[in-house]
Amino acid sequence: MGNGDARSAGPTGEEKPLARAFEQVPAESPLAMPEQDFYTAPPLIARRRFNIDLWARRLLVVLLALIPAAMAAHEMRRSIGLDGIDPLEGVYLALFISLFAWIAFGFATATIGFLLQTVGGGRSVAPRPLRASEPLRGKTAILLPVCNEDFLGVLGRLSIMERSLAQVMGGERFEFFILSDSNAESGETERRAYQEMRTSFSRPVHYRRRALNIGRKPGNIAEWVQRFGGGYDYMVVLDADSVMSGQTMARLAADMERHPHVGLIQTVPTVMGAATLFARWQQFASRLFGPISSAGMIWWAGSEGMFWGHNAIVRVRAFAESCGLPELPGRAPFGGHILSHDMLEAALLRRRGWDVHMVTAEDSFEEFPPSMPDVFTRDRRWCQGNIQHVPLLVKIAGLHPVSRFQLLVGASAYCTSPMWLALMLVVLGGAASGIWPPAAVLPSGGLLAVTAVLLFGPKIFSIIWAMADPARRIGFGGAARMTRGVIADILLSILMAPVAMLTQTINLFGILMGKKASWNGQTRDRDGMAMTSAIWLFKWHLLLGAALTTLAVKAGALGWTLPVVVGLFAAPLLAAITARKDLGRKAEESGLFQVADPWWRTQSYRPLRFRWPSGDNRRMGPLPANDE
Repeated sequence: MGNGDARSAGPTGEEKPLARAFEQVPAESPLAMPEQDFYTAPPLIARRRFNIDLWARRLLVVLLALIPAAMAAHEMRRSIGLDGIDPLEGVYLALFISLFAWIAFGFATATIGFLLQTVGGGRSVAPRPLRASEPLRGKTAILLPVCNEDFLGVLGRLSIMERSLAQVMGGERFEFFILSDSNAESGETERRAYQEMRTSFSRPVHYRRRALNIGRKPGNIAEWVQRFGGGYDYMVVLDADSVMSGQTMARLAADMERHPHVGLIQTVPTVMGAATLFARWQQFASRLFGPISSAGMIWWAGSEGMFWGHNAIVRVRAFAESCGLPELPGRAPFGGHILSHDMLEAALLRRRGWDVHMVTAEDSFEEFPPSMPDVFTRDRRWCQGNIQHVPLLVKIAGLHPVSRFQLLVGASAYCTSPMWLALMLVVLGGAASGIWPPAAVLPSGGLLAVTAVLLFGPKIFSIIWAMADPARRIGFGGAARMTRGVIADILLSILMAPVAMLTQTINLFGILMGKKASWNGQTRDRDGMAMTSAIWLFKWHLLLGAALTTLAVKAGALGWTLPVVVGLFAAPLLAAITARKDLGRKAEESGLFQVADPWWRTQSYRPLRFRWPSGDNRRMGPLPANDE
C-alpha cells in the first residue's frame, strides 16, 4: 500500500477517515478500540483469588517504611514538642516525617531487592529461558513510534534487533512497524531512507507516517491497533532509542502464550549509548544501582506491575478492549489528552482483570538524555502527565488498590521537591526570625545517621552485590574503578540534588498555574552548551542560592546549608561541563563510569550501510566504534 486515505473502526464502531502521508504496510486487519468509561467498572475477564502471600509482601514493605518514620516522629516530638507544638512547628514536623517516610520506603524496597539478588540469587525476578519444545504460535508486531528522530539511528537499532531475531527459534513470527508522527520535512527524509533500506532486512519492516499527529504516542499506537491489531496476538512496544534482543522478545512472547491471563510484561531497561559525561554518569548509576531497587519493586508489585510505555510486550486484544483513552474535559494540566498514558494503561488492564508483570532483562536497553537541561525538559512532561492522574484516582471506577497506590506515588514523587524546599525555608525562616535556634529543630546526631543510612543504603547494597559477583564486578572495570565511579556519582548527585529540587518545584507550580509542557521529539544528541546559555537557564537557581546564603548567615546555619547552596551556584557550570562529549570520551578512556558492553558488541554484528541520497555513506545505530 502507498500514499492515500483509508477508513478504520472508531471508538463506537463507526468508520472514520485516517489521514496518512506515506506508508508501506500489510493489508489491514481492523480491531475496535473503544474509549473507556471511567465512571463504570467494566466486567472482569476472570476473578482472581486473594493472594495472601502477595499482600503480605506489600504489608511488609509498608511496615518497613512506617516503623522508621514513626520512630523519627517520636524522636522529633521529644525535641521540639515538649512545651506544645505551634503552627510553624506543626508544619515542620509534617514535612520532615512525610519526607522521612518517603526515603524509608525506597530503602525498604532496595533492602528486599538486595536480599533477593544475593540470598535469593535473583531467581524471583529473572525471566525464564525459552525452551525449544515450545515453538511460538502467535504473531508479534514490534512497534517503533518515532517523532522527528535521527532516522538513521532508528534504522541502525532496528537492524540490530532484526538480525538478533534471525538467530532465535520463532523469529519469523515477528514483524516490525515504524510508526511515524514526524513533520513533513523529517517525514521525507524517513521515506527516502526507508525505501533505500527496506530490502536489506530479512523479515517484514513496515513504515507508516500519519499526516495528523492526533493524541501523540498513545494516539499513534491506538491508530495501529484499530487498523492492524486484529492480525497480531502481541505487540512489543519500543521507543525510538530502544534496543531489545531477539532472545528476550521471543521469551516474552512465549511467556504470554503460557499465561493467557497476562496482559502485559514490562522489562526493566538499562541505559546504553552514552556519549556525554552526564549520560555516562547516568548510565553507570542505572546499571549499578537500578537492579537492586527494581528487584524489590517487582517483588511487591507482583501481578500489579507498571508500564513505562516502551520495552514491553502487550496482548493486543487485551489492550484494545481495556485501554482506549478518552480526552479529559477541562484545561491543562488536568484536561485534554492523557499524557502519561503508560501508567494509566497498566491500571486499566488490571482494572479489567489482566495481570501486569515486570521482569529484569540483561539485554533490554534505552538511551538517556545527554544533559541536565534535557533531563529536566523530559521531567517536566512527566510531571504534567503524572499530576493529571490525581483527579483520576477518585474518578475511575474499578481500579485495583495497588494501581491507585502506584498512580498516587507517581504524582507525589513530584511533590517531594517543593516539600524539601519548604522544609529548608521553614527551618531557616524560623531561625532567622528568632522563633528557634537551628539546633533545636534539626535532627539529633543519631537520627541524622539513620537518615544517611536510608539515603545511601541502596548504593551500598548495590556495591556489595556487584563486588560479590566476579562477572558483574569485571563489567564495571573491577573493584577500584567501580569504587571511583561510586565516589564520583555521590559527589555529582549531591551537587545536582538542589538543582533538581528547584527545577521540579518551578515545573510543578507552573503546571498547576496552567502552563502546559511542550511534547515534542526528545533531544537525544548534544555536545556541550554555552556558559551564557547555562547561566540564563539556571538564573532562578543562582537567585535562590543567594537568598538561601543570606538567610543562612542571618540564622547562623550556613554550615548545614552549604551543600545546597554550592549545588545551586554550580548549576550552570555543572550543566555545561557534563554536557560535553570530549569529557565523556576522557571518562571512558580513564575507566570512569565504566559499564559492560551490550550484547551486540560482543558478537559479530556488522553495521549495515546504504547509499544516502546525497551520496555519503553513513553508519547507523549504536554500533561498536571498532567494527569497521
